[in-house]
Amino acid sequence: WVIEEHKLKLELELDSVRLINDLEAVGYAIPELKPEETFTLQEGQPVPGGAIAVIAPGTGLGETYLTWDGNRYRAHPSEGGHTDFAPLTALQFGLLRYLQERIGHVSYERICSGMGIPNIYNYLKESGYADEPPWLAEQLAIAKDPTPIIVEAAVSQDRPCDLCRGVLHTFVSVLGAEAGNLALKILSAGGVYLAGGIPPRILPILSEGSFLENFVHKGRFSDLLTRMPVHVILNPKMGILGAASHVLGALNG
Repeated sequence: WVIEEHKLKLELELDSVRLINDLEAVGYAIPELKPEETFTLQEGQPVPGGAIAVIAPGTGLGETYLTWDGNRYRAHPSEGGHTDFAPLTALQFGLLRYLQERIGHVSYERICSGMGIPNIYNYLKESGYADEPPWLAEQLAIAKDPTPIIVEAAVSQDRPCDLCRGVLHTFVSVLGAEAGNLALKILSAGGVYLAGGIPPRILPILSEGSFLENFVHKGRFSDLLTRMPVHVILNPKMGILGAASHVLGALNG
């Protein structure tokens, strides 16, 4: 679809129309969040008015950031999820080669997203990381979307799956590294927020340590990363909240 502001304005007979990126809308919702709508991975030492980073693994990998203009926070759109994936371990180098052979360019979105989880799964299975349980193979064979099944098998207490846990540990390790990259690029002293549909579903694995280990693993700047707060957003309606906040902010100047 091609949607244009001026055409919508005419068709709907409105005084003004403003289109914003979906992650931009999520960004505008950040200042409106209540404490109970987040899960904290790292307390850090937030700086009032400091830049804020948002990374959102869902269907794809969205990234945005907020800056303080002296009156309120403003969100800025980004396509950071499409930057080149940079592996850090032997397993990740193998994953990069595996995906390059199949799709060519490998971005962070090819790994840290709903589409990325099956990519990691297939690589780990084919490389012999762990055996695929027969019950899981049966479910995946008839599934339209394998991602929810893999995620559920990874976090399940009743029937844990080593292969699926390996998938999500790889996922959160890469996500942590890229979140740290984003945090360094904008110096997000105001905090880093994980949005999107996946993080709230994998809180136990995000809390196990791999995410934060990779987030702060930045050599001479590791100490800086330990001072940045890191939160998971639990509110599922951030887009609507952010769009409303943006409109009210525009009306109030």
